[in-house]
Amino acid sequence: MAQHPAIAPNRAAVITGAASGIGLAAAKRFAELGMKVCLADFPGDALERAATEVGRVVGKADDVLAVATDVGRTEDVETLKEKVYAAFGEVAVLMNNAGTEGGGQMFGDPARWRAILETNLWGVINGVNAFAPAMIDQNTPCAIVNTGSKQGITTPPGNTAYNISKAGVKVFTEALAHDLRNRPDCRASAHLFIPGFVYTGFAKARGVTERPAGAWEPEQTVDFLLQSLGQNHFYILCPDNETTREMDEKRIRWAAEDIVENRPALSRWHPDYKDAFAKVMEG
Repeated sequence: MAQHPAIAPNRAAVITGAASGIGLAAAKRFAELGMKVCLADFPGDALERAATEVGRVVGKADDVLAVATDVGRTEDVETLKEKVYAAFGEVAVLMNNAGTEGGGQMFGDPARWRAILETNLWGVINGVNAFAPAMIDQNTPCAIVNTGSKQGITTPPGNTAYNISKAGVKVFTEALAHDLRNRPDCRASAHLFIPGFVYTGFAKARGVTERPAGAWEPEQTVDFLLQSLGQNHFYILCPDNETTREMDEKRIRWAAEDIVENRPALSRWHPDYKDAFAKVMEG
């Protein structure tokens, strides 16, 4: 499998939200490919366990770094950057993956809204602002991967704060990709990672003790990410065991055509459009 040129032995990867789920799976994959790895997440046993697991893969203690980080805090992310560059001297891959869900419904708790936006959206903005200038100046192949969501594209009813945060990640990453490709001789690229249904810590926190049949394991999703990076895809739209690429395309197209066709907002869930949407999906 072809790899993105940034993914190479002895180069460094930084992953936020790395203590579990997709972040931990990505840290292990990068380590298996010979990279130095920095894991960033909230302080605690989960981060330390994750670093130990990745350390077993890397085999060299100096090639694994764990940094307690609240990505919503600018000063924490700046400290993360300083520690990574002090330890590794460069960064080849930045994966802004930290995220939270739950709460954030319309007219919900403002504090919960802020927490979701600070982690999911400001975590990405802070990560890019801290790391991207130095990565550009390295003049080496680099990749910035921001984890979005299908909910940030089709924006289904409910969990509005989460949808807004991920819609913001999409817009921000598109703008970042445009900026990077228009910089003379820039060797850094940006990518929007859009996982499908994945069995992660979010599901486990809701009491789901076994992987649902429709969900992918985090490792499957990371393998798809690496394959797509190797093909230099910007939109890395992941399928799963219940949703195909074709189904995603139809849902995304329907959402975009709400504006073009001047339909009611979120018409996919409007009773007057239920049959029309079902016919599109069947077709």
